[in-house]
Formats: sequence, structure tokens, C-alpha cells
Amino acid sequence: MRKISEQIAGYLLEIEAIRLRPNEPFQWASGWLSPIYCDNRLTLSFPQIRTFIKNAFVQAIEHYFPKVECIAGVATAGIPQASLIADTMNLPLVYVRSEAKKHGLGNQIEGKITPHQKVVVIEDLVSTGGSSAKVIEALQKANYEVLGIVSVMNYGFEQAEKVFENLNVPFISLTTFQDVIVEAMKRDLINEKAMAILQEWRKNPENWGKTIQI
Repeated sequence: MRKISEQIAGYLLEIEAIRLRPNEPFQWASGWLSPIYCDNRLTLSFPQIRTFIKNAFVQAIEHYFPKVECIAGVATAGIPQASLIADTMNLPLVYVRSEAKKHGLGNQIEGKITPHQKVVVIEDLVSTGGSSAKVIEALQKANYEVLGIVSVMNYGFEQAEKVFENLNVPFISLTTFQDVIVEAMKRDLINEKAMAILQEWRKNPENWGKTIQI
């Protein structure tokens, strides 16, 4: 998996699905300032990369969760990846919102699977783990057995690790923040100073950069 992680990190940088701006941080919807921005949906526009990531997902699921009976995508960005994986593995597909709809049937889980089926959750990106936790809890409340969650990339925040530990759900990521910034160094996209800034941000992302003017 390490070689796969490095290759996916390279792909994400190559197509600018990941952008690094240590000196001109991005602002997330949460209000956090960040020297990195990740939009893995861009991978869907590149067939070779899309296929590589899909196959990496399938390989990871078959290795870590061989008893899987259904694939669940996290709305919305996890749905395309989950669809590709479910089709390749010939498994049922559902997708799950962070909360139930406020109209129609009021569904949070869309699709039909049998209660107690073994489910693997698919995310495109994990930051704090909050949205993933809502999806896992919804599936568990509906009496599905969540074997684990697999994402394209994760930032490696301690908050997320604690979330999945508390839920007792294994978490696998195809590539990591650390592999991304190491690959960026190899490609001369960042220097040692930028690497240090990125590492410092990950230690305390909520408070990092509050004095920076953007």
C-alpha cells in the first residue's frame, strides 16, 4: 500500500487536486485557515487516474474487509467513487447524507440493503472525521454492520483518529497528508520552510494562522 499511497499523492499533485499555499492560506468553510486545499473530485475527470484510484480502493477493501456485502458512499463527494467501486465488485450501492432530508420520505440512507449487511463506507477526504461519523452512526442505527471506512486521502488529524476509535470502526486511507508533502518536496513544489509550515499546521489546524491576514 505504501507504493500506491506515494503514486496517488503524486497524481493528486500533478492534476492540482491538491494545492499547497503555505504563505497564502486557504479558508475552509469552517473558517479554519489552511496551507493546503484538496478537491479529489478532480480525479474523476482523468480516466487513468480515476481507474488507478478505483483499483486501489478495491484492493484495500478486498484485503482489509473481505466480508463486505455493500458499499456506502458519503454524500456527496464519496458517491462517484463508491459507484465505481460497487460496480467493479458487483456489490449493492447506497449513499448516506450527513442528516435526513427534510422533505419527501425524509431518507438519510438512499438505496436498499438488508439490515445487518456488512458495509464499507467510502469517503473522498477525511479531515476531522465529523461528517464520516454521522454517516457511520446512521448506518449503525439502521442496524447495518460497518466494517470500516476507506478514503482517498486524509489529513492525519488526531481528532479524526479519536472519532473512529470511539466508533470502533477501522479507518484506511489510500494516501496521506504526510505522503503528499513528501512527494511535493521530491517534485520541488515546496521547500524545507514550507514543509515545516505544513507540519506545524497539522498539529493544531483549528488555531493555526489566526494572526495571518488573507
